[in-house]
Amino acid sequence: MDYLHWFDLMGVAVFAISGTLAAWRKQMDGFGVLVLATVTAIGGGSLRDVLLDVPVVWMNNNNYFIAIFSAALITIVLLRKRLTIPNNTLQFFDAIGLAFFVIMGTQKALDHGTSYFVAVMMGTMSGVAGGMIRDVLCREIPMVFRGELYAFACIFGGTIYILVQLAGATTLIAMLLGMSSLLALRLAAIKWQLTIPVFGKHSSDLGEP
Repeated sequence: MDYLHWFDLMGVAVFAISGTLAAWRKQMDGFGVLVLATVTAIGGGSLRDVLLDVPVVWMNNNNYFIAIFSAALITIVLLRKRLTIPNNTLQFFDAIGLAFFVIMGTQKALDHGTSYFVAVMMGTMSGVAGGMIRDVLCREIPMVFRGELYAFACIFGGTIYILVQLAGATTLIAMLLGMSSLLALRLAAIKWQLTIPVFGKHSSDLGEP
């Protein structure tokens, strides 16, 4: 297996961890853990492949489920030994998953002949869709709609990846720089609560002025 496949599996595993953490926070049972870990890990990639009209990547490769179940099991064991986890742990693993999935999704879109703009959008969709499904199942507002510089970080990382490639770097170097830039921006946004405000603080009353 080449490094692209390993990156894909690492992204799946990390997102499975974030799904398991979300299930733990909601005190779900074992089935709930597996469902949340699985949809978080493969939801974005499945949507990407359907839109690209290519075979869904996990349907003919059991390695993805091995990665999901292994990551979920290890996370469960660690959580059972530790009753509390830092508040930002879920956001941390979600950010790492984004770094892998956005860049891999962008590259896969490019491989199938999309424009650079569409490739970045596909990469962003690959990164955020699984987390959106996770949050909806947890009955929460999806993190992409409330997280600090969430979608912007995805677009930024995908754009850096393409620009570095256009500058003549190898695919591996471009991927590492794209992932690093996305992860750095997302973690900085979480730490310092960086946002792009549109509406200021206001009353929730939407009646006539």
